[in-house]
Parts: sequence; structure tokens; C-alpha cells
Amino acid sequence: MLRVDIRDLQRGPVRTEGRLPPDDPAFEGLDLGLAEPVEVTGQLQATGDGEYLWRGHVHGVVRGECRRCLTDVLDDLDIDVDAAVFSTDPDAADDPDFYPLSGRATSVDVTEVVREELALAAHADLMLCRDDCAGLCPTCGADLNAGPCGCGRAPAEPV
Repeated sequence: MLRVDIRDLQRGPVRTEGRLPPDDPAFEGLDLGLAEPVEVTGQLQATGDGEYLWRGHVHGVVRGECRRCLTDVLDDLDIDVDAAVFSTDPDAADDPDFYPLSGRATSVDVTEVVREELALAAHADLMLCRDDCAGLCPTCGADLNAGPCGCGRAPAEPV
């Protein structure tokens, strides 16, 4: 449950747990290449009048390709969210450090935090199959991880 009723927070912090499938509407437009459901755990608590703090952990697996040799790569993303603050204060609406809530909000949904954290952490264009990937020969296209290609061109330094 990633949406918490504000009335439940009056009794103290509420544990949040959820699983978002890769095709969840929350990830629409991000082109993350999620390979499996995203697991979310955390705790939401009231910190003041109309202000709520969420701390949690997000785990996902992103599918992409190695930027050097173009092989398929799976990358585990483990993201600790130290503090996401939700506020009903209208002055906080333009502050990027806050997630705005309507003054009449009846619940707090941490899904937007999960979306943003995944978008910031997933760098499909920077993925490598391994740190010492030799890449492809720029002349013949052979995978240099398998050894020299034989076309005679010396491989450039990997990027």
C-alpha cells in the first residue's frame, strides 16, 4: 500500500509496502526498461500540521544494453530515500524539496517519489556489461571481448 489515509497517521507512523508492475501508469513516459516489478518499502509519518515525511527503499531491475558492446544487460537499482516531505502548505507548492498536497487531501501517495527516484537512478545510456568491456571493433564490428578481431585495426580505448 503506497497510499496512506491521513487519519491513520494520527496514531503514529505507517509502514508502506508495495509492488508496482513494470507497465504501471506511474512509469509512463520514462522509458526505464523495467525487467520486473518495482518493490517499495518504507514508513510515512506526520511531522507537523499538514506535513508528512516518508523514508523508504526502492528496488528495481532495469534492462538495457551495454554502451560498448551492445549486449543485453540487467542492472539492479537499490535506492534509499532518506526524506520525501509532503506538505499542504501552499507556499511549499513551488519548492522542489516538497511534494505538494491539497489542503483537503485525505491521503498521501508515495508513488510519485518512487517514479522520480527511479528516473534519477536509471541510466540506461551508461550501462556496461562489465567494467573492462572492450566493446566492438570500429572497423569490422566484432565483439572485442571475445578476443582480437583480426581485421588489423588496433582497438581504441573504451569510453
